Amino acid sequence: MLSEIFAVLGQTLSIYSFILIIRILLTWFPGIDWSNGVLSALTSITDPYLNIFRGIIPPIGGFDISSLLAFLLLNVIQNLITNLQYASLSYS
Repeated sequence: MLSEIFAVLGQTLSIYSFILIIRILLTWFPGIDWSNGVLSALTSITDPYLNIFRGIIPPIGGFDISSLLAFLLLNVIQNLITNLQYASLSYS
């Protein structure tokens, strides 16, 4: 039971990581219309998480390092959940 919960959490974080990568890559294109329905939904999904890091680390030379830190922390959490999933399988 516990391993299934960790599996769902891990898959959810994988999907969110993919969405976050898309959001970060799209910021490299200055002419994008963020009011577009799909892009507006993308920002509403990712910006609350990214804003946590933007408040801590300001952009340096026009490059948003906070998004890199946000992505790295998400990967660390994802790896932790994967390890917990495998650990719960071995104790079942």
